Amino acid sequence: MSVTIKDVAKEAHVSVASVSRVLNGRENVNEETRKRILAAVRRLRYIPNGAARSLITRRTETLGALLPDLYGEFFSELIRGIDIAARAKGLHLLVSSSHGNADEAAVALRAMRGKVDGLLVMSPYADADFLERNLLPDVPTVLINTPHAPEDCTTLSVDNRAGAYAVVEHLAGLGHRRIAFIAGPEDNHDAHSRREGYVQAMHALLPDQPVQILKGEFTDSSGYRAGLELVKMSPRPDAVFAANDMTAIGCLSALLEAGVRVPEDIALAGFDDIPLARYITPTLTTVRVHIAELGEKAIQHLTKMIENPEAGQRDHRVLHAELVPRASSGSSAPPVRPPAAYAS
Repeated sequence: MSVTIKDVAKEAHVSVASVSRVLNGRENVNEETRKRILAAVRRLRYIPNGAARSLITRRTETLGALLPDLYGEFFSELIRGIDIAARAKGLHLLVSSSHGNADEAAVALRAMRGKVDGLLVMSPYADADFLERNLLPDVPTVLINTPHAPEDCTTLSVDNRAGAYAVVEHLAGLGHRRIAFIAGPEDNHDAHSRREGYVQAMHALLPDQPVQILKGEFTDSSGYRAGLELVKMSPRPDAVFAANDMTAIGCLSALLEAGVRVPEDIALAGFDDIPLARYITPTLTTVRVHIAELGEKAIQHLTKMIENPEAGQRDHRVLHAELVPRASSGSSAPPVRPPAAYAS
């Protein structure tokens, strides 16, 4: 026969209510009683009935995460951070992807209805109208790097524009003048902000130089294609800033295959600081986003909202991005902080 909560209560010489309070993380049980109950749980190998607990607590002990994609090191790191923080709270994780498609995002959100206690949504393609229509009512939600967020939502975002500005400032400080930019997807908010930071820095720091923007898609293959274009340009840029690290890595491959030395002939920089960035040759100058930490902070905000709904959901946090100079730009100088004008 399976062990019940009544068996645990009898073994620990306490009431069923006391066992329930301990298993649900309530604090109104003295420490000695708590230890006795947990010891009884271990001895009897008691496994709480999740369905029964959900009926009592009206919680699923599950969080949902909707991301635009699950491919690549950025999302691997983001999910790792989310998972670490969720497990630390004893919560399960339900992850889905919209693949950058608004219709798929809407379907995924509907599928999570009734199955999660809170939601993390990273939707750089969604507009305010989509979010208003599709976010689950009465479900605490944290939006990550999502533009046009409804006013009553909590948001967590990276200062992409300041990070991009710092890259151009770094490259210009090393004496580079013709600095090209490999963009990200045209309808992606992060990519758009990084492009704006590049353009603004070029106008402010190198007003006599042209703004050169090549197409990219946040992928190594698009970076490789852009690298092939760069090799044919005349005059050739003396520095390249890619909108993310995977694009920069693809570009690096194309440049090296063409016999172009990095950083001697062309300096190179990316954005995100994925783990691979510090292991390629040359190591990649980039902007550190603290990807796993972004996921952890999002979960921390979300669980606070779940545990204290009366506190409200409106909170907007901006995380600073940090320049990490490495060999690909020809410098190993200390990180450059974003300009004061971008302090948040």
